[in-house]
Amino acid sequence: MAVTNVLIAGVGGQGAILASELLAMVAIDAGNDVKQGEFHGVAQRGGAVFSHVRFGDHVYSPMTPRGHVDYLLALEKLEALRYAHFVKPGGTVIVNDHKVEPIRVGDQRPYPDEAIDFLRSKGFNVVAISATEKAVELGNHRAANVVLLGALAESLDIPPEVWQNTLRRRMPDRLLSLNQQAFTAGRSLCRGEEGPRKAAE
Repeated sequence: MAVTNVLIAGVGGQGAILASELLAMVAIDAGNDVKQGEFHGVAQRGGAVFSHVRFGDHVYSPMTPRGHVDYLLALEKLEALRYAHFVKPGGTVIVNDHKVEPIRVGDQRPYPDEAIDFLRSKGFNVVAISATEKAVELGNHRAANVVLLGALAESLDIPPEVWQNTLRRRMPDRLLSLNQQAFTAGRSLCRGEEGPRKAAE
């Protein structure tokens, strides 16, 4: 089995590390060798947070080289741009169509609202879904990370029951139903049942 390389990126408070932990647990339960590397930076101040998750028969490093990531999971649009150079040519970017204005210190450049179109113009397979909007509908904006994991699950050869078992093990009882709904919603969004914007064929 070839190694699958996933990079999850967001800002502090969006749950990027939890998403990577869930993905790593799922990959282990599916019988893979897994390596995970987390980078927190100034997460508590709204700074960038990203995590590599690599899984397959044999994985020797937690870090994916630039230009070799298969799937970039971005919890907001600017972070999709920030880490796009890690994605391989023709790789997939699953991005939350949501923006978090960065903390600015002497930097008055406008937010790159055209980020999704720009990524598509570079040849990436871009799946843009309103994960935060869906999470809010479900009752908690923090579930956007699991909505995105549901979208990612559509591209991975891991049985749905493995994902559900991991959610049951990892999530506290009071949040389990919410996250199960978020995961299912992400899968539906990625299938086009609720109007995601995908790259043109």
